This record gives sequence, structure tokens and C-alpha cells, in this order.
Amino acid sequence: MYNTITIQDIPVHYKVTGQGPHLLLLHGWGCDLEIFKPIQEHLSKRYTTYSIDFPGFGKTPDPPQPWSTEEYAMLTEKFIEQLNLNNPILLGHSFGGRISIRLAAKHPISKVILTGGAGLKPKRKLDYYLKVYSYKTIKNVLKLPGLRHYSEQILERYRKKSGSSDYQQASGIMRQTLVKVVNEDLRYLLPNIKASTLLVWGEHDTATPLSDAHVMEKEIPDAGLAVLKNTGHYGFLEKSAEFLIIVDHFI
Repeated sequence: MYNTITIQDIPVHYKVTGQGPHLLLLHGWGCDLEIFKPIQEHLSKRYTTYSIDFPGFGKTPDPPQPWSTEEYAMLTEKFIEQLNLNNPILLGHSFGGRISIRLAAKHPISKVILTGGAGLKPKRKLDYYLKVYSYKTIKNVLKLPGLRHYSEQILERYRKKSGSSDYQQASGIMRQTLVKVVNEDLRYLLPNIKASTLLVWGEHDTATPLSDAHVMEKEIPDAGLAVLKNTGHYGFLEKSAEFLIIVDHFI
């Protein structure tokens, strides 16, 4: 079920499905809540799952000014508070991993799942990330077996919002937000995460390389790493069945 909740004068679009303990899915840059469609469908059999469109993505308007992940985390905190999500499990992909790190380092969180999670200062230049987070990447991923029946519905949303040149078409606010976000280094927060943390990484992820996962596994007090062979930044979709088996076992 799709809903809207106003937080900091921003109408935040979100989707809730299922029943049971609370689980919150946080999407990556250039995506929206629909990227989790097959994952959310599965998890909603056991959990009340929530997925949101961050400001500037999907059906949620841009933030009023360029934001860092600190502002995105504050908005997510208020989302959790206003909907009375009790000690939720967090599942964050890429940019959503940054928000998960900030939340888990500050608040009591049940468990954390990071898949291709960003958070460490990148070694690559900004132009690279603009390509990685592009519509073309999503389009290629959705050609994979098992995802094709979702592809047209999901791609239509990205056509409207992103396009293949998402950075060029983005508002000045979102361009500046991206620059702020990719230059943040949240490594200092990792030792503060008390929740049990599962890291699920694509073996050949070039956006958030596997070396990042090894750093996180070392620095987060209670963390374990599972590697999805022959997958990239969207390993959770490329091998969704394997990903869900790992997640089910963890939670």
C-alpha cells in the first residue's frame, strides 16, 4: 500500500506491506522504492516492511537545499518516530547504506543489512559515480532472468525521473547533494554500530568495492560478510534468490 507522510514540510512517499516485526528498506542513489519490489514482496511474508522514496527520488520532491546524509538520516529518524517503528531492522543499498550507518551508530536498531553499502570515502572521481548510478545501469540489471517481469514497471519510473543522463537533468539541488554525499567518509561511525550487521556484497562491485566490505566487517563490532559470486553493485537483484536465503537466515 502506497502512502504519503509529511516530514519537515516534505511529502515523503512510501510503501508498506506485510505483517510482523518492522523492517525498513532504504534505496540507493538514482533509484526509488520500486527497486526493492521483489525483495519487499518476499520479506513481507514475515515482516511489516516499509520502503521510502528519499527526497529527490521517486515521488518525493527534492529537499529544500542541498543535503548531506546527515539531513537524510534526520528525516528517516522522523519517519521511524512518526510511524512508531519499533526497533526496526534496516536494509540499505548503496546510498541507503550511508543512511543505515548513521542511524545504527546513533539509535537502537534491531539488525542491519548492508548490500553494496556506501559510506567510505571513494577512491574514484565523481564522474565515475554519475555513470554507475545511471538509468543505463538499472536497465541492464533488469534484463536478468527472474527480473524481466518487473522490468517495464520499474523502468517506467526511472524514465520519468532519471533518464540516462540523470546528473545533467537533475536539479541544481540534487547535483550539489550528490557531490556532498559521495565525498563523505563515515568510517569513524562504524565502531559505534551495536546492532548485529550483515554485509552482502557483489564480488565484482565497482561502485562500492568488496574492499569496502572488508573494512566494514573489521570495524563494525558484530559484523559478518557474505559475497555473491559473479555479481556487481546490484547483486541483491542479480542473485535475488541467493540474497534472500542469506537474509532469511540472518533475520
